[in-house]
Amino acid sequence: MPSIIQMNSEFSSLAEHAYVQIKQKIFNFEMMPGDLISEVNLAKLVSVSRTPLRQALQQLQHGGFIKAIPKIGWQVAPLDFDKLDELYDFRILIELNAIMALCNSRRDNPILAELQATWLRPKSKRSFDTVDVGILDEQFHASLVKASGNEEMLKTHAEITERIKIVRRLDFTKNNRINDTYDEHGQIIKAIIAGRGAEAQRLLKAHIEQSKIEVRKITLSMLQEAKKTAYR
Repeated sequence: MPSIIQMNSEFSSLAEHAYVQIKQKIFNFEMMPGDLISEVNLAKLVSVSRTPLRQALQQLQHGGFIKAIPKIGWQVAPLDFDKLDELYDFRILIELNAIMALCNSRRDNPILAELQATWLRPKSKRSFDTVDVGILDEQFHASLVKASGNEEMLKTHAEITERIKIVRRLDFTKNNRINDTYDEHGQIIKAIIAGRGAEAQRLLKAHIEQSKIEVRKITLSMLQEAKKTAYR
């Protein structure tokens, strides 16, 4: 007979499994902002019972990915552009601090060498896969913060990245934004390596501010097209 500790461990594992699976379906546009969620259907979809599922849903609610609707159930959180603006502004503050710390330290950091290899490349060598570029973009911004050596900033930055992930992925459904991102990331890296901290900060802020503008352009048709792509 399994012990209480074993049962609790298994329960937590199932809840974590459900949490990861549901969040990924939101990021992949299989579950859209504003969609109502049935616990019965979700339990079948992620293959867990209702009890660990509810724990996962509460965790998702805490993270801002879904919301509880009294007497109805759950809903994928609608896009809140004002909240997204606040998250982008917070992200700017963290990354500006990280860039200055990088420029004031050794610039032969191996993380910078990896970023050069990924982003300083001709158009013929660039990836235009939406998912791949979305992941590379997240890694770029996280790597800047990681290279600064501030673990608490990195933790907070990761939380913000999770909150804005769905709109960041939508941004890369446009090829011009992919090319712009490669160019802008490359300019930022060059400025950091040259020790031009103020220039690197200016370039980074303009880069993220442009992302904020693009987020405001998200339409219902873009969301629906992303959903169609998810099922191809």
